[in-house]
Amino acid sequence: MDLDMKQLAVAIRTIAEEKNLPEDSVKEVVEQALAAAYRRDYGDREQEIRVTMNLNTGDIDAYITKEIVDEVDNDAFEISLKEAQVRRKNAKVGETIEVHEKAENFGRVAAQTAKQVILQRLREAEREIVMAEYEDKIGTVINATVARVEGNITRIDLGKAQGIMPRSEQIQGERYYPGQRLKVFLKDVERGFRGPQLVVSRGNKEFIEWLFRGEVPEMESGAVEIKGIAREAGVRSKIAVASNVPGVDPVGTFVGGHGTRVNAVMSEVGEQEKIDIIVWNEDPVAYITNALSPTKVSKVVIDEKNHKAKVIVPEDQLSIAIGKSGQNVRLASKLSGYELDIEAEHEAAAAPAPAPADETVQTTDSNVQTKELPKQPKLKKKNELENSLLEAIEEHGE
Repeated sequence: MDLDMKQLAVAIRTIAEEKNLPEDSVKEVVEQALAAAYRRDYGDREQEIRVTMNLNTGDIDAYITKEIVDEVDNDAFEISLKEAQVRRKNAKVGETIEVHEKAENFGRVAAQTAKQVILQRLREAEREIVMAEYEDKIGTVINATVARVEGNITRIDLGKAQGIMPRSEQIQGERYYPGQRLKVFLKDVERGFRGPQLVVSRGNKEFIEWLFRGEVPEMESGAVEIKGIAREAGVRSKIAVASNVPGVDPVGTFVGGHGTRVNAVMSEVGEQEKIDIIVWNEDPVAYITNALSPTKVSKVVIDEKNHKAKVIVPEDQLSIAIGKSGQNVRLASKLSGYELDIEAEHEAAAAPAPAPADETVQTTDSNVQTKELPKQPKLKKKNELENSLLEAIEEHGE
C-alpha cells in the first residue's frame, strides 16, 4: 500500500500541533484529499464522494452518492431501486443514497494527488484561521516584535501571523531592528494570492488616538473626546479635543498632571514628534484660530463655498503661523478642513476696513464671512508706566 493510513493519522495530529490548527480542521482537509484520491483510483472524477477517517485505527470509509433509478445506465452515478431498498427500505426512485465502500489502499498516483491536495488545503485552512484570528482586531493597537527589515518594508511578528509595515506607515526617522518590541496599529487584513496580508502602521493618526485612549480614562466615560487629528508622523501632530462635561478642561485632561499623559504618548512615538493639543470649536473662525496655535491671529475671512479661509496675522507672527517648511499651516488646514491662506497685516492693508471687534459681517458674497478678533492690549513702555504711577501717587496724596 503506497499510502500508509496509520502514519497519516499520526501526521494529522502532528500537523495540527505544529501549525496551531484544530485537529478536526486538519482531519477534514485530509478527508477531502482522500476523496479526490479515491475518485482517481476507483471512481469517476464527477462522482460525489465523502470520505471519513478513523484516527485511532487508520480505517478509511468512502460514501458514494448515487441516484435511485428503475434501470441503471451508469453504475458510477446510479443504483437500482431494488438494490437501494436493500440498503434503505423506504428508498424511492428519484432520491439519492450514499453507498458505503471500504477503501483498502491507494495507488502511487492517487497518493501523490492526495499529498498535493492536503498541502494546498492546509495552507488555505491556515489562512482562514489567521483571518478569523485578526479580522476582529482591525482598528486596534497590538503588541508586536520586529521580525526583519527588508528595504522599505519592515516585517512584524504578531504572534500567530506576520504583518508588514510599509515605509508610508512608519514614523519618520524611526529605526527598526530584529527583536525590537513595539506597539502597532492593525490597519487592514488583505486577502492576497499568498494568503492574508496583515498591514500594520505606526504613522497613521489612529495610532495616536489609541495611545491617548490608553492614557486618558475619561475618554471611555465620554467626559472628553478627540474631535480631530492632523499628523505628520515623527515631526508634529495637532489634536483637537472637546469636553462633554461642564467644568472639565479638555486640554488639561489630555496633558495630565505635569504632562504625564502626553509624555507617555510621546515616549511611544518618539520624543522628536511634537504634539499640540488644542480646543475644538464648532465656530470655524475660533477653530482655525486655535488650530494655528501658538500663532496670534488678527482676523479670519471664511469662504464657505470654496471651503477656504484667509488668515491675517501680525507681521511678527507670520513665520510662526506658517511654521518650518509650512508645517504649522499645513497641519492646521488638515485639522480644520479649510484651505488656509496666511497673510501679514501690512499685506492686507489695502483691503477694505475691518469690522468692529467681535463682530461678523457679510460681504457681497453671501458665503464669505469676515471676523476680526480682539486686539491684544499694547504694553506700556517703562517710562510711561513710571509716569502714570507717579501721577496716581500725587492724586492720592492730594
